[in-house]
Amino acid sequence: MTTAVDRVRAAYARIAQVDRPEVWIALRPQADTESDAAAVDARVAAGDRLPLAGTVLAVKGNIDVAGLPTTAGCPAYAYEPDTDAPAVARMKAAGAVVLGTTNLDQFATGLVGTRSPYGAVRNSLSPEHVSGGSSSGSAVAVALGIADIALGTDTAGSGRVPAAFNGIVGLKPTFGLIPTEGVVPACASLDCVTVFARTLAEAEQAMSLMAAPSGRALSAPAPRDPGPWRIAVPELGQLGPLDPGWAEAFEAAAQRLADAGAELLPVDLAPFTEAAAMLYEGAFVAERYTAVGAFIDAHPGSPDLDPTVAGIISRAKDIPAHQLYADQQKLASLRVRALATLGDADALLLPTAPSHPTLTEVAADPLGVNARLGRFTNSTNLFDLAAVAVPAGDVNRLPFGVMLIGPAFTDERLVRIAGLLNNPPLQLAVIGAHLSGQPLNGQLLAVGGRLVRTTTTARAYRLYALDTLPPKPGLVRVGEGGGGGGGGGTIEAEVWQLPAEGLGMFLAALPRPMALGSVELADGSFVTGFLCEPQAVEGAREITSYGSWRAYLAALPRP
Repeated sequence: MTTAVDRVRAAYARIAQVDRPEVWIALRPQADTESDAAAVDARVAAGDRLPLAGTVLAVKGNIDVAGLPTTAGCPAYAYEPDTDAPAVARMKAAGAVVLGTTNLDQFATGLVGTRSPYGAVRNSLSPEHVSGGSSSGSAVAVALGIADIALGTDTAGSGRVPAAFNGIVGLKPTFGLIPTEGVVPACASLDCVTVFARTLAEAEQAMSLMAAPSGRALSAPAPRDPGPWRIAVPELGQLGPLDPGWAEAFEAAAQRLADAGAELLPVDLAPFTEAAAMLYEGAFVAERYTAVGAFIDAHPGSPDLDPTVAGIISRAKDIPAHQLYADQQKLASLRVRALATLGDADALLLPTAPSHPTLTEVAADPLGVNARLGRFTNSTNLFDLAAVAVPAGDVNRLPFGVMLIGPAFTDERLVRIAGLLNNPPLQLAVIGAHLSGQPLNGQLLAVGGRLVRTTTTARAYRLYALDTLPPKPGLVRVGEGGGGGGGGGTIEAEVWQLPAEGLGMFLAALPRPMALGSVELADGSFVTGFLCEPQAVEGAREITSYGSWRAYLAALPRP
């Protein structure tokens, strides 16, 4: 088992190997991080349960880390926080060791990763391309294998665009799910703390450890009934111009979801793109002036200020109040339209960005290129939605990414759906207590299971009533093939579709005498299913003649 100290040493070796100094604003001395890691190892040895022991963490430079300057990408703005931001404190309490704070588009204003006096953060795979912003350093630290997890923020897509450009996972939770205390605001009414990781499981774990109870959760959507995921997918014509090959990659991602059993639904993307344009072109940008405008006004011409960022924020102070009220009304109308067009869809599938520009292209048109990058991401927080960005293949040797966007507090649901893109689901045949309506069916639903069909086994099995709590049947194969050899019968079965990790959880927790094995169905196909060790049915009542566990239960005398 890798210790926390070992992981820290490996991280610093990787830092030296990749030679990307622009990733960091404040990198802690290795001796300090090794000391923290040794303390983690000592706690684990003493029996403490630390779910993130052996994990190294990078933190975006606008989030407070005690002992390091919080700069928000501007040296003159720096202050020394006495305490960690709650998000950081919770990660550390779970065993993560902080490596340092990372570079960003100044004051979290940008989607490119180039607007920083600490230098442009180059893409992890193609140094001539942008890394994406504003959480540029955090994403690249994870993509290069330096950090296991990194924290970012997301107002307009800063936790998702860098994930897409670097081939990693970016989880943008519901607004307010992770506390934003100790975060330099960009737009305080929209800002979210986000997670970068190389896998969905790591990102989801980090989110759950940082999440705080919220009264808003009382309005969360109710758990939906079993059935295929419903995914809204816009027509290609509504996406606008995309980089070469990206339209085909997007269609392939949608097809993977369909192949996994999802139902694809049409959607009108217009209210989403109209709202996206309002974030910087309308009055909402004035909130950025509220956050740091006074500081920028007090430092005119400072070399510590990125001129593009300073210009955006300074111009926002002249936006009249009546425009804000008009834009709020327009946004409310667009949100109604957007939610109506989503209907009962579980998620909206979109490319994370329309293109992946080079550093040269951004330098030539810093405002225009940045504006185009937010076409699909800008509306998410304006509409109070959750999102997860995941890799969806490579196109022309660069990563291509997609997003799944859904209602507030459907974060876990979005992660389950996103898992279908990279971990094809598996099918599981159940014949007893996991059937629909039976006591253990909730275990299937809890891991994202979906009922595919009801069928029967081949005529090669016998069913027994086991002496267990809750009552369970035991299925034993007695014949070879479906021809009736060995005196077997057909038994009702439900075929469920589960995420791959869900099936693994079942296997790990399966009590004897139950086992997972290959079950032959009536159509001659084989599906993983619940079987029983033959010796366990000695003395048990055979109930094959009932044809199903439900029929047997219905025939029992009522108490």
